[in-house]
Amino acid sequence: MTHPSTSKPSTRQTALITGASSGIGEALAHCFATAKMDLVLVARSEGKLRDLSQTLAAKHGVTVRVQPADLSQPGAVAYLHADLQRKRCQVDVLVNCAGVLEQGAFTAIAPEKHQAIIDINISGLTAMLGAFVPEMVHRGSGRVLNVASIAAFQPVPTLASYAASKAYVLSLSESLAEELRGTGVTVTALCPGITATQMLTQAAGANVKIGQLPSFLVGDVEAVAIQAFEACMKGVAICVPGAVNQAAMLASRGTPKWLVRRIGGLLGRKAL
Repeated sequence: MTHPSTSKPSTRQTALITGASSGIGEALAHCFATAKMDLVLVARSEGKLRDLSQTLAAKHGVTVRVQPADLSQPGAVAYLHADLQRKRCQVDVLVNCAGVLEQGAFTAIAPEKHQAIIDINISGLTAMLGAFVPEMVHRGSGRVLNVASIAAFQPVPTLASYAASKAYVLSLSESLAEELRGTGVTVTALCPGITATQMLTQAAGANVKIGQLPSFLVGDVEAVAIQAFEACMKGVAICVPGAVNQAAMLASRGTPKWLVRRIGGLLGRKAL
């Protein structure tokens, strides 16, 4: 579904954003629309996407396509890619923000929920890269923003599957950033810390201790999105918003793995 606004100039770029119905994805949609980029918004919640698309089109005069999809399902990415090709919609910026989180003891989380984390955070993201990056390389231009997490830098008990999935995203992003160097395509990994989003609200609802986190540890979603947008457009390989998160990232990379693991275990057990 497309909401018409102004006619599209030949020089206007298009950003495709997954997970755009809420949280960081929604905030990023505002950033790219403010920069006068047309948008393709992807998420499972069609109603939320339509509301957002109308807001962005009216406020910024950009063209916004709504593409409802569950990227965890086999064939969903291939269908999305083929549909955009039929519509002659070229994706200049790919933002992989769709993701799910489960917090708690590994053994207390249902197996299908662990699998869901893999299906969307890993398989869906990889499929999106496989579908859209080759044509960027062929054109000699393009930008990719993969949303990982500060949890990607160390094991996190009570977030074991989620942290592992984000470690995959970070590793893949860093590898592609170097592999694609000189092609005109850049890859940025966004590694935010705890951010005030609906995902955090849901986690706090399941575990009251999460809701008791000090405010200085919780990032503002709009500020995170602005930093992510700027890093993506500059082609920065890794973006870690916030001084506390940057310190934690540097500490985890400079500390022996056994110590990082022990500290993570101590903190993780206290969260149960």
